[in-house]
Amino acid sequence: MAKTSTTTQGLRAAIERSGYYPALVAEAVEAAVGGDTIQSYLVHQETTFDQNEVRRHVTVLVLTGTRFIVSHTDEQAADTTSPTPYATTSTESVKLGRISSVVISRVVANPEQYVPGTLPREIVLTIGWGAVSRLDLEPAACGDPNCEADHGYTGSSTADDLSLRVSEAGDGQETVRQALAFAQAISEATADVTR
Repeated sequence: MAKTSTTTQGLRAAIERSGYYPALVAEAVEAAVGGDTIQSYLVHQETTFDQNEVRRHVTVLVLTGTRFIVSHTDEQAADTTSPTPYATTSTESVKLGRISSVVISRVVANPEQYVPGTLPREIVLTIGWGAVSRLDLEPAACGDPNCEADHGYTGSSTADDLSLRVSEAGDGQETVRQALAFAQAISEATADVTR
């Protein structure tokens, strides 16, 4: 990772601010980015509650001129495979040309009073590149209410490789602002690749 870039320094600072195993997360991200120049990034820490445990994880999204990099780190409690707690970090590098879908869902309070430029209450960023798809199936029917024939199934397949929810209440206005900026950057980058 280029050490002189302001964007690179900002990414490193955001990883440090997350406070979530910053040395481990930064090393994984830096290895995945390599010598590429960072165009945009988003660091998102999330805490979840799993029965009697509190679990944290962090997702780092990085956009370079040619790739989209996803890094995800989870912590695990001691279990049968490890007598001590441990963390798992994974990174995936996707060529921009493989990204088939960028969906930005915005939740806005009091839409009748919306003023352009106002931050949404939350956003969900979904990016698809074909590695994971969700299949929704249901029995097909013909329209004849007396028909008892088997018409098979009908359904849809939706790209669902990454879905990230960011909210003002849970993450703060600045994180929502950064998520929107990243969403716009990756949307524009993938549009440029298809031209």
